[in-house]
Amino acid sequence: MADIARYPWVRHLRGSSTTHVEQIRDGKTVRAGVGASFWFRPLSAVLNEVPVDDRELPLLFHARTSDFQDVTVQATVTYTVTNPVTAAGRIDFSIDPNSGRWRGTPLDQVAGLLTESAQQYAIDLLATVDLATAMAGGVGPVRNVISAGLGSDERLAQTGISVVGVRVVAVRPEPEVEKALRTPTREQVQQEADKSIFERRAVAVERERAIGENELQTQIELARREEQLVAQRGANARREAEEAAAAGSVAAEAEARRTVTLAEARAEGTRLAGTAEGEAEAARVAAYRDVSEAVLLGLAVKELAANLPQIETLVLSPDLVSTALAQLGARKATA
Repeated sequence: MADIARYPWVRHLRGSSTTHVEQIRDGKTVRAGVGASFWFRPLSAVLNEVPVDDRELPLLFHARTSDFQDVTVQATVTYTVTNPVTAAGRIDFSIDPNSGRWRGTPLDQVAGLLTESAQQYAIDLLATVDLATAMAGGVGPVRNVISAGLGSDERLAQTGISVVGVRVVAVRPEPEVEKALRTPTREQVQQEADKSIFERRAVAVERERAIGENELQTQIELARREEQLVAQRGANARREAEEAAAAGSVAAEAEARRTVTLAEARAEGTRLAGTAEGEAEAARVAAYRDVSEAVLLGLAVKELAANLPQIETLVLSPDLVSTALAQLGARKATA
């Protein structure tokens, strides 16, 4: 919007670097230019202000595909006024000389013109393809057809408007249809995920089976070695028993031989001792053969006295003493 200073009978307009200002008086252009600044009389001046900067116009419209499916197109068109004099001649860009505001809505007219043109090109394209093709092609074909159509639009060229660029953000069907279109892909992705899970499980099962087989082989090998160990221990025990039995037999035979030898030695000793005693007894008897009875009696008494137990008290009765003296006297008389 131009900046207008009000003074008695005159006004002063000061434009900006992005607006083209034109002053017309009596049907003729008096001043025109970008960033113009001048004095004018409000009663005789017609002022036009045309923006020459790049402006963006967001678009959101619906179209129908060849299989009668509704789609929503979201895009943005960037445009600029390349010929402001021509644009001011076809669209009302006049401003109030007192306030500097547009008398009408020129930008809305430009937006309507661009919107209808862009919709026309996009609708014509989408009407020739089905929904699956439109979704598979993405935003590229729609963007290209809109850009090409607006770039060659004669009405825009005659209005002095040029399209700088076109951006298509999305081409979407209705939510239910979009969900249905996503279902096969989602199912395929789910199948791939399930396949990966199954393959991972199969690999895990195979690994578990290999581990189980290894453990079983290990147990079998341990059992075989344990069997060998038990057999070896039995053989060792048998060998030890046999050796112990042999050693015992040898020891028993040696003990028996020793016992026999001892018995024979004892018998021989006994026999020799008996023989010696017999010979000694015979010699003693032979020695006592010529000895008198009194001597033998004395020796017997001596032997008896030697073998008798200890006598602490001896009592001699008169009968015993008289009998002993009588026998002694008789022996002396005989002698």
